[in-house]
Amino acid sequence: METDGRPIIEIRNVDKFFGGFQALAEVSLTVKAGERVVICGPSGSGKSTLIRCINRLEEHSAGQLFVDGIELTDETRDIRAIRMEVGMVFQQFNLFPHLTVLDNLMVGPMRVRKIPKAEAEARARTYLDRVHIPEQADKYPAQLSGGQQQRVAIARSLCMEPRIMLFDEPTSALDPEMINEVLDVMVELAETGMTMVCVTHEMGFARKVADTMVFMEDGRIVETAPPDQFFENPSSTRCRKFLDQILDH
Repeated sequence: METDGRPIIEIRNVDKFFGGFQALAEVSLTVKAGERVVICGPSGSGKSTLIRCINRLEEHSAGQLFVDGIELTDETRDIRAIRMEVGMVFQQFNLFPHLTVLDNLMVGPMRVRKIPKAEAEARARTYLDRVHIPEQADKYPAQLSGGQQQRVAIARSLCMEPRIMLFDEPTSALDPEMINEVLDVMVELAETGMTMVCVTHEMGFARKVADTMVFMEDGRIVETAPPDQFFENPSSTRCRKFLDQILDH
C-alpha cells in the first residue's frame, strides 16, 4: 500500500516514567498517513505504553508527540478531538454489557460526533457488515463469542470514522480458533488504506500487512525495518533471538 508520504504521527525522543520505572526511553518513530506499522517485542518492552501515549491514555514524561500536526501536551485542549481521529482496540473488548451490539456502535457517533440517530444506525450496520457480523446487531455482548466481541469492538472504533487505528494485542485474550477471524478483519481494514499501528505477536499477520516492523526492548526501539528485511535479515542479535523464539511456536 502506497502512503502519501505525510507524517500523521511523529514521536520524538519520548520518555515515560511510572514513578521510578522508565517504561519508554528516547523513543522516536514517524508514521506516515496510510502506513501500517507493527510493533513487537518481549513482554514489558513498552509496546502498549507507546501506543497508549499516541491517544493520550498515558501522558509521556519528556520528548514530543504529534498527531496529525497537533502536539500532545498538558496544554492541548483538543485531546477529545484527537481521540475522535484515533480509534483504539484493546486486548479486552470494553463493550457496554447492558447495550445491544447496535447500540454499542451508535453511542459514540451520537454523543461525540453529534450525528442523528438514523445516520448513526446506518453507519453502525455498515460497519457490522464490514466485520462480517450483521446478524448479531440485536444481541448483547455476553451472547457473543470472544472473536465476535472483538470484531464488534473494531466496528465500534470504525463508526467514529477515525483517521488512525491503534491495536493493542487485539487477539491476546482470544481462544486460538477465534484469532484468525479477527486478524482477517484487520487485514481487510489494512487493505482500505487506513493508517494502523498494531502491537501484536501474530507474525503471519505482520508479514502480510506491515509496511514497517518495529522491535522494542526495555522501553527502547531496537530495530525498525521493512518486513522482508526484518524477518529475513534482522540487524540486531536481540531481534534475531526474539524472532527465533516466537517463530518456533
